[in-house]
Amino acid sequence: MEVQKVAKKTLYDYQLEDLQRIFAELDKMPQGSNLLYQLPTGGGKTVVFSEITRRYIKQTSQKVVVLTHRIELSQQTSKMLHGFGVTNKIINSDVKELDDQDEYMCFVAMVETLNNRLQEEKVNINNIGLVIIDEAHYNSFRKLFKYFEKATILGVTATPLSSNIKLPMKDHYKKLIVGKSIKSLIKSKFLAKANLYSYDVSLKSLKLGMHGDYTVKSSDEFYSNQSMLGKLITAYEEVAKGTKTLIFNNGINTSHYVYESFKKAGYNIRHLDNRNTASERAEILQWFSKTPDAILTSVSILTTGFDEPTVESIILNRATRSLTLYFQMIGRGSRVLPNKSEFSVVDMGNNIARFGPWDDAVDWQEIFHFPDFYLENIKNDEDIEREFIYEMPEELKAKFSKSENIHFDVKAEYKKVFAAGLKSKLVLERSIEQHAQICVENSEDVFDARILAKELKEEIAFRVRQYSYCIMNNTKNYKEWLEEDYERKLRSNISKKFADRM
Repeated sequence: MEVQKVAKKTLYDYQLEDLQRIFAELDKMPQGSNLLYQLPTGGGKTVVFSEITRRYIKQTSQKVVVLTHRIELSQQTSKMLHGFGVTNKIINSDVKELDDQDEYMCFVAMVETLNNRLQEEKVNINNIGLVIIDEAHYNSFRKLFKYFEKATILGVTATPLSSNIKLPMKDHYKKLIVGKSIKSLIKSKFLAKANLYSYDVSLKSLKLGMHGDYTVKSSDEFYSNQSMLGKLITAYEEVAKGTKTLIFNNGINTSHYVYESFKKAGYNIRHLDNRNTASERAEILQWFSKTPDAILTSVSILTTGFDEPTVESIILNRATRSLTLYFQMIGRGSRVLPNKSEFSVVDMGNNIARFGPWDDAVDWQEIFHFPDFYLENIKNDEDIEREFIYEMPEELKAKFSKSENIHFDVKAEYKKVFAAGLKSKLVLERSIEQHAQICVENSEDVFDARILAKELKEEIAFRVRQYSYCIMNNTKNYKEWLEEDYERKLRSNISKKFADRM
């Protein structure tokens, strides 16, 4: 009976290769060792460890426990195991005791639930040979290790980097087995190709929290302002309009503002967060699945345990310093379909600049063995912003159509001034002069010119930032003072030019 069920499920060649490598390692390692396996999101980790479970039970006659960190994952995992012919029992909050444990060789449990039962000493599973931990980078699993000291532990993750920098994975896993790369899975047509679009965003107002990522409060304040909401809708219209789109935010307030803004603009959008009931969530996800131009704005809830292959566009409407989260968010769009081989990623948080393109090669062995070195060398926001290139929007460019040249290179000008031994502030004076000139050339009077000057706010901030990098004085207060001084001098220069005309 078991063989017939398993025949329905077949593994791809690369999954079989990984399976053989894992069993070869398990055979070499003494019972009670810990092994870690990495495979990208969408590569089929659940399929691989379901077949591992089936074979392990058959070969050893010992039991297997599969641990997950969310109830949805427990249900999906249990279903997949049944597909491989592995009869299993979910240990959820309804299960208080295991009187029927002799009827099962496999158990699927949420980490918190099992931990509670083991502490209460109401559950004691006998003859466990293997514990499989899904999404092993989460630290909540470590509290259970002491209960399974005699069993072999196999951790499975797309990103072998601990969610807590103080608890590196190398301290708990003896060896890492690395699966196929994203690029190779795209080449073999197992994953869709991501077309990446970045919108430069100055993140100077964001603050880092105790776990090393940007705080929800500072993210909410930044991404909920009208400027960023407008930029988000523009990005959607330029890249993703009319496609099935997932928008990831860092705060619930932001997601609500996104929902209201898109709704007002006439788009088909819903909002989802962890406060929605199970039935609301099911209804929203069903709507999203069957609606071709659906936009779903959410807060991290869909990074794991969510599989909707028809997603065509991912918008990262947040910044993160978590490599795991970066891969999880983009991975939601990477499923292939007969009519889908590509998807779009819109980055509104400089994440691509921070971590590199999604399909770039990653040295997971180095990250696993030297996580501190990797984390210390993640690009900081200041270095990212140094590489920004300001592009004036076409609508604004049109307002300066009477000027021959609207460009001014602050870095090149600074080199000239420095080489000539002149004072550095001359760079900003020349920049102000050029801005004043193009405002006057494209206006009928001083009032029109001043209105036009106000529309240069983003370019002024960019030029001031470039100048502050050149003189190596990049403090927030200094840049803010420079911007205010620049705008005041620009207004004055415009007035003077019109006065000279008179």
